[in-house]
Amino acid sequence: MIKREDKHRILILGASGFLGGSIYKELCSYFRTFGTYNTSNTSFEKNHHFFQYNIEEDDVYEILDIVKPTIIISSLRGDFSKQVLVHQHVAEYVFKNKTKILFMSSANVFDAYIKYPSYEQDKTYSNSVYGHFKIKIENMLLRLPKKQVAILRLPMVFGAQSPRVQEIIQFAKEKEPIEVFPNLIMNVTTDSKVTQQIHYIINRNKNGIFHLGSNDLVHHEDFIKEIITSLELKTKPLYKRVFTTNDDRYLAVLPKFNKLPKHLQIVSQDILTDLKI
Repeated sequence: MIKREDKHRILILGASGFLGGSIYKELCSYFRTFGTYNTSNTSFEKNHHFFQYNIEEDDVYEILDIVKPTIIISSLRGDFSKQVLVHQHVAEYVFKNKTKILFMSSANVFDAYIKYPSYEQDKTYSNSVYGHFKIKIENMLLRLPKKQVAILRLPMVFGAQSPRVQEIIQFAKEKEPIEVFPNLIMNVTTDSKVTQQIHYIINRNKNGIFHLGSNDLVHHEDFIKEIITSLELKTKPLYKRVFTTNDDRYLAVLPKFNKLPKHLQIVSQDILTDLKI
């Protein structure tokens, strides 16, 4: 029997999404865990630990007042400007109630740096709307007291049930071309490893900036082809090679200063092994 620790009340914003759902499954046996969903899926309605929440219409304060979380994990998706507003409200709550926030950020906060991978203490710099939006929220949260914030930057997330892998399977079945980026050098991770890492960060009360990507780098095209080999698909896939630059470009968040224990680190081969099981 797993012992549940009631010292934390955890609220996952965006718990009906792929990553938010994985985090909920990892934590709910150990902590009093609540989540928000924005979907017509009735299975969430039956779970009294889930609250319907539409960032376009609803006020996050209402849910915060009901749950009274000690830790908020933000895995929200949706309109960028609305998300910025939600995080302003969440930041006010975190500051006022001395709670903690774990924010799921992205390698895209560095997507303007194409000549090398990025580490935790590097200055963020983005050319994309998505990257700018993540930077804006990161900067807002980093103004809070240090012990109350963990910024978790993720590279591309794979895993058997991940949207990326499911899309590859679907495209191969329908004989649609799968986009690959031959010049993109990146690191990768899985939902299961990220959720274990989050569990550790909560248990050990860690704070700061974490790069939760693999310790090694891969070329996007090579890695996608290796995934397809691991999946042992019946149909031969078609590829569409997309060149955004003539040279190699990096989009990788490597851990250097805030490294987690060995058993919580990952290499790209682990992802391929998982897909074969």
